[in-house]
Formats: sequence, C-alpha cells, structure tokens
Amino acid sequence: MVESDKYITYQSEGGSPIKAWTRGVPFDAKAQEQVRNVANLPFIHGWIAVMPDVHWGMGSTIGSVIPTVGAIIPATVGVDIGCGMMAAKTTLTASQLPNRLCDIRRGIEMAVPHGRSKGGRKGDRGAWQSIPKRVYKTWDTLSDRFSSLVNTHPKLANANSITHLGTLGTGNHFIEVCLDESDAVWVMLHTGSRGIGHRIGMYFIELAKKDMLQHKSNLPDENLAYFSEGSMHFDQYVEAIGWAQDFAHANRATIMESVLNTLQQAHELPKFEATRMVVDCHHNYVNRETHLNKAVWVTRKGAVRAGAGELGIIPGSMGAQSYIVRGKGSENSFHSCSHGAGRVMSRTEAKKRFSLSDHLRATKGIECRKDTNVLDETPGAYKNIDAVMKAQSDLVDIVHTLRQVICVKG
Repeated sequence: MVESDKYITYQSEGGSPIKAWTRGVPFDAKAQEQVRNVANLPFIHGWIAVMPDVHWGMGSTIGSVIPTVGAIIPATVGVDIGCGMMAAKTTLTASQLPNRLCDIRRGIEMAVPHGRSKGGRKGDRGAWQSIPKRVYKTWDTLSDRFSSLVNTHPKLANANSITHLGTLGTGNHFIEVCLDESDAVWVMLHTGSRGIGHRIGMYFIELAKKDMLQHKSNLPDENLAYFSEGSMHFDQYVEAIGWAQDFAHANRATIMESVLNTLQQAHELPKFEATRMVVDCHHNYVNRETHLNKAVWVTRKGAVRAGAGELGIIPGSMGAQSYIVRGKGSENSFHSCSHGAGRVMSRTEAKKRFSLSDHLRATKGIECRKDTNVLDETPGAYKNIDAVMKAQSDLVDIVHTLRQVICVKG
C-alpha cells in the first residue's frame, strides 16, 4: 500500500494496481477483496479507481471504476442499469414554500408510482395501472429498438417496460425537493431503468456465466464472467445495455416532468419556471472512452463521470446534504467521482441497529416517511458525506450544496 496526498495505491498480487480515494472514509475488507479479484483480470487498462463511497455490492464493488480492453463484465454494471441522478433548479425560493409541506409530498406520491407491492405482479403500486399519453409518446422513441432486442432475446419480452417508464422504484431511489445555499428550490431524483433494466442485467449476467463455463474455469468469482469483444454476445450486450441506459434517461426525464407539473399545479405555490439548470448523469453504466491514449470500455459501478467542466450530482442521504459538482478531469480516476455517500452497513444491519426514534431525530425538519420500513435508508446507514467529499476534493469542485425539505421514498 502506497499513500499520496490524493489517493492510496494498493498493489494486487499479479494484477493491476488499485487507486483508492478513501482517505478518512471506510474501505472494508470484503470490498477490498472484491476489487482485488477484478484487478486480477487480464484485460484491465492501467488500474482500477475506487471512489470514497466504496462498499461491497452483490456481484461487484459499488464505487469502482473499471476500464477494460476487449471485454465487459456484465455483473460489474449490475442489474440497475443506467441508474443515476437528475436535478433541476427552479425560480422558486424557500420563502415561497408553505409552512406545511405534507400536501406537496402527497401530490408527488400520487403523481409518480413508487414502491413495490404484490411481488411486482399485476396491480403493483410501483407500476402504471393506466399509462398516461405522455408516457406512450416517450415509449415511441424507445419501442422499435426494444422490439429488436426482444426478437433476439425473447426472454426479455415479459419484463416491465412501458409500465415502469416514469416510475421511481424502491430501495435507495428517491425524489426530493431541496434548497441550495441561496435558498433556491431544486427538484432532485434518483432512479434507473427499473424492471426492464433488471431483466436485461440478470439475463446477460447468466449468459456470460454460461459462456465462461465453455471457455474458462479459473475466474476468482463466477460473477466476473465476461464477454470478449467481437463475440456475438458482446455486441448484443452492448446494444441491450445502451438501450437500457437510454430508458433510464427517459425514465428520469418523465418523472421530473411529473414532479414539476405537480408543483406547478399546487395551489400553495406561485407560478414558476424550472429551466435554470438541469443536470442528468448515470452512475451504473458502461461507456466507450479514451484514457491513457487508448479507446477502452469504462464501467462505472456507483460512480459518476467527472470530466473537466462536466456537471454531476453526489447525493447524501435522507438527512444529509447533496452536491451539484463540476468535474476536474482527473485521469487518475478516469474522469470519475463518487455517486453518493455510500453505505456503511447492510440494510439488515441498519434495521437491527437503528430505532424509529433514531430515524425521527436524523430526519427532523424534513417532510418524509417516518416509519420502520425505511430504517434501512436512515442517514446513519451511510458514510459521512462531508468526509466523502473531502476525500475526493481533487476530483470535483462543489457548485451547489442542496439540503432537502421533502423526500419521497418507495
């Protein structure tokens, strides 16, 4: 292990180096082992970059940036393909918000399907029961490519696609109304490609494992099964994941439209506009980029692109501030930064450790859910966002600091 003033370098035995922006934040042993397994693969380009929100994840480490030559590992992208953030600044100010925000929260919850019920089957509250015309219109821009995917991969046909377009989901996905440092009102949200993205991810992860059984048996972890560039399944995966990432963008834009329309129709609020600044960024995705003078595939698993001058979003938790940031274009991190605060414990542990009283204290003053079913998302389950931002001060500059006043969770 070698420390610099910016990051810590770990040398994996027989593998590529690991550069970790983890000074002052936890980097647990399970996550380190996961990253080392990836670093030992033969097609890593240069090194792996680890962000300060790093933590163990199913299949692959969350908070890792993995540049590869000639291969992509589906499990390092995961099943929440294209998951990311969107934020829009409005002309509203804090003084124009009503003292009671519960009606506005309920309005957002009525406008955007969220959560999950009935096992995700018919009647699920997290899916559209009656699809709005504007959702059909957006789906028209995606449907032809989806039909092509289904023709090649019929198992994708029955996943929730249009019924999840413009819906939030559950877990750590959220919609927030926030105030910045000058008391301007923002709308911010976090979600991805929903049911269809999950189906695409699982389908190709299993397909990669089957391919590996035929060709290689020495992987350190079966979840690191990969497709080699030029193979039929590689090209099909690139096509499928590209579509899922576009779906995720469209999903966020549709939700944002729903939320802004709800706010504009709220009798408690004056007329306003929402065109001051819009930021939209993936943090679970694959992108073709050039780094170290070579075209490579960059997988960001819980990481945001932070090229020079590029805007991104780093959220905190239900009770901590979030940030609009501008990238510094660090080549050491492959133009990347963290995607949030990062979990410091599992959902199961959080539910055991924190009480409802703890959650009420941590979310005091915020209009949000105050029940035991969100204890796994309570602020104490996450790393300290201030420490996370300090650890990556060489990767991004802070443009705006946002504090939530309303938070909608599934």
